[in-house]
Amino acid sequence: MSTDPAATTPVRVLVADDQALIRAAIADLVTYADGLELVGQAVDGREAVALAGRLRPDVVLMDIRMPGVDGIAATRSICADHALAAVRVLVLTTFEEDQYVVGALRAGASGFIGKGAEPADIVAAVRAVHRGDALLSPTATRALIDRYVLPVAATSAAPHPDLAELTEREVEVLTLVGTGLSNAEVADRLVISPHTAKTHVNRIMAKLGAHDRAQLVIAAYENALVRADPR
Repeated sequence: MSTDPAATTPVRVLVADDQALIRAAIADLVTYADGLELVGQAVDGREAVALAGRLRPDVVLMDIRMPGVDGIAATRSICADHALAAVRVLVLTTFEEDQYVVGALRAGASGFIGKGAEPADIVAAVRAVHRGDALLSPTATRALIDRYVLPVAATSAAPHPDLAELTEREVEVLTLVGTGLSNAEVADRLVISPHTAKTHVNRIMAKLGAHDRAQLVIAAYENALVRADPR
C-alpha cells in the first residue's frame, strides 16, 4: 500500500522571537509536536529573513516586535522573495499588538495566533497554514479591520486595490472570501465545485498581487465589498 509523502513529511518550522524564554518555549513545543520539525531559531527579523532564505522552512512562527528589523518588515521580505514562495508566515501576537497585525497581514502573513494560545492550538495553526489555509478567525479579523483598516481607508486619499481586472464572478468570490468563507463554503454558496472556487481564488490573488488569502480579506473590506457589522 502506497503512503502519501505529504502525510509523513514533517512540517519544517522556523521560530523567530527576540525574547529568549518565549522563543525556547515555542521551539520546545515544535520539537516535541508530532508532525513538526524545528529547523532553526532567529532572535530578530534580520536573522529570520536570512535563515528563511538558507533553510527554506515550510512555516515561520514570527514575532512582531523585535529589535532592528521587526516582524512586519521580515514578513514583507520573505513574502516578496519569489524563491521563498512556498514559505508561510504565522504571526505570534499579544492583545497589545493588535494594531500591528493588520500590517503583518498586508505584508503577506497567512494568519495570526496569540502567544497565550493553548499549545495544541499553536500546533494546529502551523499545520493549517502549511496546508494553505489562511488562519483567520472571521470574528478576530473583522474586529481588527473595524479598528485599524476602515478608519484609515475612510480618510485616506490613497487608491484602493484595483478591482477592474476582476470578472463579475471573481468579485463575488472575493466578497465571500472577505466574510471568512473557505473554498468549500464559497463553492457551496455559488453552486460550483471546490476546485473551481480554488481556481477563482488563485486568479484573484494573482490579479491583485496578493501573497495570501489574508490579503484578500483586507482588500474586500477596503473596497467596501464587505462591510463591518453595525455594533
